[in-house]
Amino acid sequence: MENINQHKILAVDDSPENLDLIKNILEPHYQVKVAVRGDLALQIANTQDLDLILLDIMLDDMDGYEICKRLKSHDKTRNIPIIFLTAKRSEEDEVHGFRIGGNDYITKPFSPSIVLARVKTQIQLKTKSDLLEKLASLDGLTEIPNRRAFDAALERQWNQSKRNGMPLSLLIADIDHFKQFNDYYGHPLGDDCLKKVSASLRTTTHRPEDLVARLGGEEFAILLPNTDAIGAMIRADQYRQAVENLKTPHILNEPYRLVTISIGVATLQPHARDDVSTLLGAADNALYQAKHQGRNRVCGHNKQTFDAPSGDVNT
Repeated sequence: MENINQHKILAVDDSPENLDLIKNILEPHYQVKVAVRGDLALQIANTQDLDLILLDIMLDDMDGYEICKRLKSHDKTRNIPIIFLTAKRSEEDEVHGFRIGGNDYITKPFSPSIVLARVKTQIQLKTKSDLLEKLASLDGLTEIPNRRAFDAALERQWNQSKRNGMPLSLLIADIDHFKQFNDYYGHPLGDDCLKKVSASLRTTTHRPEDLVARLGGEEFAILLPNTDAIGAMIRADQYRQAVENLKTPHILNEPYRLVTISIGVATLQPHARDDVSTLLGAADNALYQAKHQGRNRVCGHNKQTFDAPSGDVNT
C-alpha cells in the first residue's frame, strides 16, 4: 500500500490560525509545509519537491493568482497542482483560476472532510501523472531515459548554461560493431548486451545532474552540465573503460574481441546566437572520428583523443 505520508504539501495563507487548522487536518496523513507570504511560498516551491499547494488568493504581499502564474511559468513548479483557498468566490473568479492553471477551490471556513477529500483527489491524480510521465520518459528495454527525455534535458541544460555562463558537455557513445554482434550471437543476447552497457554507463554516473539516455539502437548520450572539455574527456574515458571492463565477448570486434564503445565528446559554452544543434553536431562528428580511428576510444571535437587501451591523451 502507498505510504501517503511521503507526499509533501505547502499551505500558503497569511492567517496563522488558518495554517494551524490546515496542519491539524492534514498532518496525520501528509507532510505539511506552511508559508504566510507569497515570496516565501515561491522560495519553498522552487527549492523543495512538492506534491500539492494550497494557496490563499488574498495575501498581504502578493495576489494568489500572480503566485500561480509564476509557478506555472517554471519547469520545476509548473506541474504542481494548486488548490485555491478563498472566503468567497464567483463564477468569474473560478474561471480565471482554472484558466491560469489552478486545479480546484476550497471555500473558507474549512470543512475538514472537504479539505481531506479534495487534497486526496489531487494527490492521487498527481501520483498517476508522475508515473505516466516517468514511464513515457524511460526506454522500455534498458530502463534508462529515452530520446524524448534526453531532448527535454538537453534543451533545459542548454538554456541553463546560457544563463549561468557555464560549459555544457555532451558525450555520444556507440557500441562497436553491434550489428555484427546481433547477427553472430542473436537478438536475445543483443538485448542483454544493451542492458549491460546501459547499466554500466548508469553506475559510472555519480552526479545527480548528469543524464545517461538511450538515443536509439546501440547509441547512447551522456549529458554533463558544468563540465569543461578536459573534464568531459576524462569522464568519457571512464565510461569507455567501464564498458570494456565488463569483459563481454564479441569475437567479431577486432582486435579487442570484447564489447567496447566509441565516444564522441563536445563541449560548448552557449551564447545567445548559438543553437543546441551545434553541440549535437560536434559530438556526432567526434564520434565519427572515434570510429574512423579504430573504435574503443574517445575523441573530442577539438581533436583530442583517448586511445584504447593506454588512455593517453593525444592532441
